[in-house]
Amino acid sequence: MLSKRPLGATGSDVSVLGLGTVKFGRNTGVKYPQRFELPSDAEIETLLGVAEDEGVNLLDTAPAYGTSEERVGRALRGKRSRWVLVTKVGESFDGGVSAFDFSAGAVAASLVASLRRLESDFVDVALVHSDGVIESEAGLEDALAELAAWRTRGAVRAVGVSSKTVAGGLRAVGLSKVGLCDVVMVSLNVREPAEESLVAAARQAGVGVLVKKALASGHAADTGGLERAARFPGVSSVVVGTLNPAHLRANCAAVAGA
Repeated sequence: MLSKRPLGATGSDVSVLGLGTVKFGRNTGVKYPQRFELPSDAEIETLLGVAEDEGVNLLDTAPAYGTSEERVGRALRGKRSRWVLVTKVGESFDGGVSAFDFSAGAVAASLVASLRRLESDFVDVALVHSDGVIESEAGLEDALAELAAWRTRGAVRAVGVSSKTVAGGLRAVGLSKVGLCDVVMVSLNVREPAEESLVAAARQAGVGVLVKKALASGHAADTGGLERAARFPGVSSVVVGTLNPAHLRANCAAVAGA
């Protein structure tokens, strides 16, 4: 079974490997090296069964992942309490194009819709799904403040940012001082070593760190990047998406000793 780590100061313990669910609901406008078909509900249930067997307890989704949230919601019926569920606000994907709206009203509407699709009255983590621009604008604080209000109501357990730049991630970490950032999601792989400074800053601030793109969106040749990311001080969980149970088991094996 995979080890669990604290997700910063959120009170949640997360498996060192998390399962990304982009491929549950979207196969267009993605950067993976190979084309793939969307899985059936039965295939998703099988994959989640393997994840549970291996000790994975974190699922990462978003409105921009096509039908992922709806499919996750169906798959977790009767099992919600077993999972730490992460979703996002700010980005939507329709007609092959992403659109971004980080206003307070859009953030609230997005979260309400996500809760409905996920068939849950709360999410463990809600992240601002950055476009890279919002990270340097005042709107970042506004979006996080809206999420924090939902945290006060109990609909969200922790808030933060899925960042695209080191500077933006560092800004988000700085907002932890005023209660507006509990978690950051960052890229960490051999192609993006500058993110290491961001992980170190988050660790010092007590902010939870979720890693994305440890395998460079499927372009890395082996699982060495997973182990490297999982061993990096301050990392709570490395989120990797796959539809293949054998690949999931291999990914778990790669981080088992981290």
